[in-house]
Amino acid sequence: MAPAKKRNVSSQPNAKRAKIDLEGIVERLLKSRKHANDVFDILEFLQSEKEKDVICAVNACCKLFCTLLERNDLFIGKLPEEDEALNGGRSAEEKYKIFMRHRYNSCVEIMLEHLNHETHEVKAVVQTLLSQTSDNSLLISRFQEFLEMEDVRYYVMSAIRENVATVMDKNKGAVLPVYQSNVFTLMSNINMPSQDSELTNFMVKQEAKHEDWKAAKLLDHKRAFERMWLGFLKYKLPNSMYKKVLVILHDSILPHMSKPTLMIDFLTAAYDVGGAISLLALNGLFVLIHQHNLEYPDFYKKLYNLLEPSVFHVKYRARFFHLANLFLSSSHLPVYLVAAFAKRLARLALTAPPTALLIVLPFIYNLIRRHPSCRVLIHKPSAEDELLEDPYLMEEEDPALCRALESSLWEIKTLQKHYHPDVAKAAMLINKPLPEQEDDLNEVLEMTAYELMERDLKLSQSKSVPLEFEAATHLLKGGGEVLGQHFCLV
Repeated sequence: MAPAKKRNVSSQPNAKRAKIDLEGIVERLLKSRKHANDVFDILEFLQSEKEKDVICAVNACCKLFCTLLERNDLFIGKLPEEDEALNGGRSAEEKYKIFMRHRYNSCVEIMLEHLNHETHEVKAVVQTLLSQTSDNSLLISRFQEFLEMEDVRYYVMSAIRENVATVMDKNKGAVLPVYQSNVFTLMSNINMPSQDSELTNFMVKQEAKHEDWKAAKLLDHKRAFERMWLGFLKYKLPNSMYKKVLVILHDSILPHMSKPTLMIDFLTAAYDVGGAISLLALNGLFVLIHQHNLEYPDFYKKLYNLLEPSVFHVKYRARFFHLANLFLSSSHLPVYLVAAFAKRLARLALTAPPTALLIVLPFIYNLIRRHPSCRVLIHKPSAEDELLEDPYLMEEEDPALCRALESSLWEIKTLQKHYHPDVAKAAMLINKPLPEQEDDLNEVLEMTAYELMERDLKLSQSKSVPLEFEAATHLLKGGGEVLGQHFCLV
């Protein structure tokens, strides 16, 4: 092997070097080891300031070193110093492998320097991942390991924000399902650190400028994360995308934003959509109201109007009732409001499935326990005459005008004749004074019809079933000989 030539690798390639055929260099390097020093020409192109030269050099390095790796022509293991290895008593083949492994390391270092700042390489990678025509979820999952590096994550978040603004503005804010799905998949794969001490895994080391480096500061990470999500959510999304965002919003997005209250516009718009999307928006609103003192006008009015028959059949039913229970847990709520919720739930219970009823009935009982003034819905000792019709206005959207306190919970009395024994037993509890201990809803929130059926089938029969002591010989016994002749078992 020819001895290593001293070359100024850091110098810019001149006009003559720019005409060198990189593909020809790679072919010569792979064909004969005597051209090993030509690898320096590729490294010079790799340091060019021209984007086209860098891209050509990256492709050449990829082809060269991947082939060498397949041939087992790269040194594997603890790499010795180059001067020591080349001047030692190693074989020519070992010296070649060590030499090319050092060139490979130089190639990696140069490319990492390109990633040291917001270069076209990061933007090009993001642009490729965020395709407008093909689903790149598998490719993005492969890229996730690089997102664990602090500097890569920071610059990727900035590149996503710029890419979304460019693409969506170009399409005048129109819904792009494939593109927006790729964007969401990439953003949802970003795991944010919670403390400055966690910022330790960097692809590129910046020892001299580390303190002034934005990629090494948690606050700058949060700002980039916040701008990225806000830039994405300000455009119209497909309905399915709303659900995906809202499911992870309270756990994976709001805690890592520097100003979570900036999400109020998105959550308000989602809350006004209705249906399952409104139910999911409750989670984010709950975080902003309880942790960030957000004042939301007519919140309980909108929550009241979410109580529709469909709420018992959506897959987010358990989450909705859990949050509604939290929102109605305050003892400072006005009596008319609590009575309106209790009455509306009781009315909806008339057509609800058994699994939902086992949630609704304890829910109503807990409301009455927290607000003793609502006991008038069960018993009115001062009532002179019985009501001929229910004064409650089911179609009224304002809970203050629905006249719930003038009504009663006669629906629960009706449910005492329900076909399911567990529901009938739960409805019977209003016949006696309610105990002070609240019912735990967590035990029934996730219950399904299948689980309810399985539980009933596994109940042990403690009582013996009475049987006829004489074996039957006729289908109908008695009534004369005519029945005995025409309806006989044998």
